[in-house]
Amino acid sequence: MSNSVNRLYAKRRKKRRWSDDGQAGSVTYVVPNLFTTANLFAGFYGIVSSINGHYENAAIAILVSCVFDILDGKIARLTKATSRFGVEYDSLADLVAFGVGPGLLMHLWALKPFGRLGWLAAFLFVACGALRLARFNVQAGTGSKKYFTGLPIPGAACMVATTVLFLLKIKGSDFSPVHIVFLLETYGLGFLMVSSIPYDSFKELEVVKGRPLPVLFVLVLLVTVVAAQPYMMLFILFTVYVLSGPVRYVYRKVKRVKTAENGPSAHELPKENGSSAC
Repeated sequence: MSNSVNRLYAKRRKKRRWSDDGQAGSVTYVVPNLFTTANLFAGFYGIVSSINGHYENAAIAILVSCVFDILDGKIARLTKATSRFGVEYDSLADLVAFGVGPGLLMHLWALKPFGRLGWLAAFLFVACGALRLARFNVQAGTGSKKYFTGLPIPGAACMVATTVLFLLKIKGSDFSPVHIVFLLETYGLGFLMVSSIPYDSFKELEVVKGRPLPVLFVLVLLVTVVAAQPYMMLFILFTVYVLSGPVRYVYRKVKRVKTAENGPSAHELPKENGSSAC
């Protein structure tokens, strides 16, 4: 009798193994994970393209993965289908699409001539991306929604992709003079991902529901500009985003130091003159 009860209980637990995450079997639960799967598919396609020497296709696949990565999170929040399973699955897909994919692309496209230094740089990018994702999962729901801690791995991957597309556009296959620049960029992106430098998350854009026309105008203008020169404009946009973190960080540090230096003298000035506020 007890064995029958245990088997029945085990079957029920098996059927409900995802229900603890909230939306087992429902369409709203499945749809975000389908977009995550599309993200993973595009990332895998990018890896295959890099191996076959189709570097432009590999870079475009990374950008497509980024689009799916944005959509799966948006859809999960809109349908209230967020779950721990979705978070973990999304991180695994991101590691493939934004970690392994760009790392392999960098190594095969530009870093191979550096030998060991080159593939170590590519590995460092992948490792830093994995650490960045692990930290994000641990800090999920505890940090600021306005800023990311460190450069998000999709941002680093898109920086790699747009750099490849931009250089292929202006230099074709002859890009040997910029090998060293790309090596430095790889190390720099790895550092920024594991740093504590804050980056805008742009989640505050969700609160502009009361101003649809200005937002629509900006979006149309942005799409038009990007469509005119896609490779160059995307490269510029992601370069600005990647540099915005360190620039803001240094600016705030300098401002804080100046405030600390000027603050005490400003407060001491009335006392030195013997004046009083009363």
